[in-house]
Amino acid sequence: MIIFAVMENISKQTANYLLLIKAVKLQPNEPFTWASGWKSPIYCDNRQTLSYPEVRKFLRDSFVHLIKEKYPDVEVIAGVATGAIAIGVLVAEAMDLPFIYIRSSSKGHGLQNQIEGHYEAGQKVVVIEDLVSTGGSSLKAVDALKSADCNVLGMMAIFTYGFETAENNFKEKNIELTTLSNYKELLKEALNTGYITENQVETLNNWRKQPAEWGK
Repeated sequence: MIIFAVMENISKQTANYLLLIKAVKLQPNEPFTWASGWKSPIYCDNRQTLSYPEVRKFLRDSFVHLIKEKYPDVEVIAGVATGAIAIGVLVAEAMDLPFIYIRSSSKGHGLQNQIEGHYEAGQKVVVIEDLVSTGGSSLKAVDALKSADCNVLGMMAIFTYGFETAENNFKEKNIELTTLSNYKELLKEALNTGYITENQVETLNNWRKQPAEWGK
């Protein structure tokens, strides 16, 4: 119960911070267009958190707390490029652990590395991500680590939209995903603070159920 209460507080505070600094924007009446072509009433840019010392320290400390609780034998912190490199470094520094990061693909020159930094085969790794949508790019990073014989304990992310596709993808790869906050918590806080209205909540919930079809 105590652990649940701590996680609940982290989720609530993370959602509040993301809304406060406009790292997350909700526009159900003026939707965004994602790179995938999806129409979306929400846009999330967690890199904004790095510009606010209070926020980035909170995120760092929350990650450290949860990693120590769930994966006390972790040996390396890995960040998914590029969005999670900075927060990953902050976490690794706070835990006095090595840091590596994973590119979306191997470099086309030099050593042609996909994983940057020093690691040893068999080391226990926790992966840090900034945002999980479908989970495709996040799990691609996990695959790269596994191909390098790293022992991936799990993934931590700042925020997830909570798509069913992502949940299925993580289950299929047998990777545990823990996020500081999520779409459901965000909508609750947005409603509580007057950022959105009750009428807009239904629109926002409908988008999450069928994001590829929404707005067409």
